[in-house]
Amino acid sequence: MTAYGIAHLHSGSPHPDVLEYIRRIQETLDPFEGRFLVHGGRLDVLEGSWPGDLVLIAFPDAATAHAWYRSPAYQRILPLRTEHFGGDVAIVEGVGPDYDPAAKADALAEALDV
Repeated sequence: MTAYGIAHLHSGSPHPDVLEYIRRIQETLDPFEGRFLVHGGRLDVLEGSWPGDLVLIAFPDAATAHAWYRSPAYQRILPLRTEHFGGDVAIVEGVGPDYDPAAKADALAEALDV
């Protein structure tokens, strides 16, 4: 099941270290088949607020995403970003092609005894 690395980077400022991080991140992703789907860019907020940037990286599965994040290559460059930008970072599994949101609602209703 495809998994995604998600980052909401919302505090910090541009710095030469961050540019170095951006230049080097792809070489850490390649051995784990990680690929950018979103890397900053225009964000149209429809509800609430969203200060900062969104980054979305796809991986073959959650185990591979975790292995990339813990890899020595990524851990070496990570401080280049974290020392200058704060934010929230998570790994989440996607849904399959047969996902049915109505079935999820039914399961939640059953769990809530509704």
